Amino acid sequence: MIGTLYGVSLGPGDPELMTRRAWALLHSEADWTYPVKRKQGESYALKIALAANLKVPENSTELVFPMTHDREILAKYWLQAAQIVLEKLQAGRDVIFLVEGDASTYSTFQHLAKTVAGLDEMAIFETIAGVSSFHAAAARAKMPLADTDDTVAIIPAGYGIEMIEAMLLDFDTLVLLKVKPLLDDIISLLERKGLLAQSCFIEKAGSNEERIIHDVLSLRGEKVNYLSLLMVHNSHRMRGELIRGCRKK
Repeated sequence: MIGTLYGVSLGPGDPELMTRRAWALLHSEADWTYPVKRKQGESYALKIALAANLKVPENSTELVFPMTHDREILAKYWLQAAQIVLEKLQAGRDVIFLVEGDASTYSTFQHLAKTVAGLDEMAIFETIAGVSSFHAAAARAKMPLADTDDTVAIIPAGYGIEMIEAMLLDFDTLVLLKVKPLLDDIISLLERKGLLAQSCFIEKAGSNEERIIHDVLSLRGEKVNYLSLLMVHNSHRMRGELIRGCRKK
């Protein structure tokens, strides 16, 4: 019998945000795997599990996924990780892959699962839903994502300033993930649009290293953590009349 690969969502940092399903799997006999950027490097996902006072089992294995956008390099590491996981699965072991945030949202788990399935079409995998960083950030910052018929967009900031500016015309709330490389440019855009007062920066939401900054302008020139996002509520957006629950242009 082949084992099952589980993408276990741990939430963005606060171990109390784990679901009961995730908690049960973490206490099962399944082998643990977790992502690192380099061999014997730190794993943020593993830190969340440790913050819950969980003991790392002896059968745990780190899987290396370097920080690069080079698809060829990434494919090599996905394959190596998939081969490690598949060996365990084919030995009849269930395997947990620890995921920070939610395993369906910009997660390495989806690439891992697809690669494992490409190696063995009989492979079974399951995604365990969890709290995403932007949901936790909205709650912690007391800044609702949407109300009534508001529209919401969630994008990596790497799409660029032109894309961000265009999306501000179409969405009431914009959540920008991975803002570190473009933070100063985004701040300048928000300043130009008069949206600084309606924006909030959140770093490592829910963890004991969390930072919530409402004075976004104060971050200009600062090097922030990779695990950071910006929420922008655009009350200036032109909106049509609401008729029977539908917004007309």
